[in-house]
Amino acid sequence: MRVMALVKRILRQLVRDKRTIGLLIFAPILVLTMLYFVFNGDEYTPKIGLVDIPEMLSDHIDTEGAQVTTFNTEAEAKKKLAAQELDAYLKIEGNSPSIVVEGSDPSVTGATMKWLQNALPKPPQVADMPELTVDYLHGSSDMGQFDYFGPVLLGFFVFFFVFLIAGVSFLRERTTGTLERLLASPLRKWEIVAGYVVGFGLFTTIQSTIITAYAIYVLGMVMEGAFIYVLLIILILAMTALTLGILLSSFAHNELQMMQFIPIVVVPQVFFSGLFNLETIAEWLSWIGYLTPLYYAAEALRNVMVRGAGIGDIITNLLILVGFCLLFIAINITVLRKYRKI
Repeated sequence: MRVMALVKRILRQLVRDKRTIGLLIFAPILVLTMLYFVFNGDEYTPKIGLVDIPEMLSDHIDTEGAQVTTFNTEAEAKKKLAAQELDAYLKIEGNSPSIVVEGSDPSVTGATMKWLQNALPKPPQVADMPELTVDYLHGSSDMGQFDYFGPVLLGFFVFFFVFLIAGVSFLRERTTGTLERLLASPLRKWEIVAGYVVGFGLFTTIQSTIITAYAIYVLGMVMEGAFIYVLLIILILAMTALTLGILLSSFAHNELQMMQFIPIVVVPQVFFSGLFNLETIAEWLSWIGYLTPLYYAAEALRNVMVRGAGIGDIITNLLILVGFCLLFIAINITVLRKYRKI
């Protein structure tokens, strides 16, 4: 009887906590659905350029399974390649064919090379065809999957841990009464938010610097650009995660409820941050990535670390991240005013 009484009490608690019920039922469904669409997407279609290829050779190239564009000059094709609008382009130097690959994504490079092996004519279709040479705009044939996914993982782990620590810490400030005492002082709402952001931000700066330096200089993560740009991206991403964590802590009553936001807020960003090629995902689903901060941070990190981009190439992503951060701060001030009865 005593056991049954305890069982009834637990069941009543669960029934009253609608958020926990939703997490147990709908969060796994959401994650499994995303995995289904990600792993059952279409095969990647390489984007290939042909630069002034002789008609005798071009007539024998099987263009099925790729988006093929012809160019009159190599400069035009190279510009498209640098802008990631091409995966590779084929050219003829003397009598020797060569392929220039964008090279920053090993999976795309693999799909491109596989298509070329099947599409290019083989003797005796074209007699005495020289061996194909391969050049890389970024990376090399030795570039591994970790080199490509590393920047995304670096951004994700910084985002995840800062989000979690900030949310739980700010929640503890509320539950222990510290926040109420601050509200009884002459401090304004925006000053309270700014104080917490700066306070946690100083710790976040130290954490982000250590993690970034360890990944690059100890683990040997590929680094083509400047370290200062990587650090700048990580710091802005951390501040975005910090403000988001503080915001969502407003809707949690304990640490368990704060943890419940992870499958809803953090996990979906992983699928649309660049770990998986968004071009293979259905268009009606891939747009979600553009609504997540991690997407822009991962793209900027990959541009700097893998492609050696400068500040001009990542400034748009940085401004969008700053916009997310300011938006979360503004919403948090509003939430303080309306829902915390301050």
